[in-house]
Amino acid sequence: MPQPESRKSYDFDRPRECRIRVQGFLDESWSERLGGLCITTSKIRDQKPVSVLAGQLRDQTELAGVLNTLYELHLTLLSVERLDSD
Repeated sequence: MPQPESRKSYDFDRPRECRIRVQGFLDESWSERLGGLCITTSKIRDQKPVSVLAGQLRDQTELAGVLNTLYELHLTLLSVERLDSD
């Protein structure tokens, strides 16, 4: 079945700037285990903390490794964004 032309394709064959948001506290010491991404955590009033991981990932395999680690830590994934534009 042919793909609709209006559908966007996102290649990941080279390093990409990404931002991943998860619900929960993630200490900065996890940075190396998570692809060297910069980790910041914030909390607004009575809401649960949100950790943001930002930086460059080499490829889709490295992204999958980061996401698997977050899953193993039982953190709720809120969003994954590619920041660079082509």
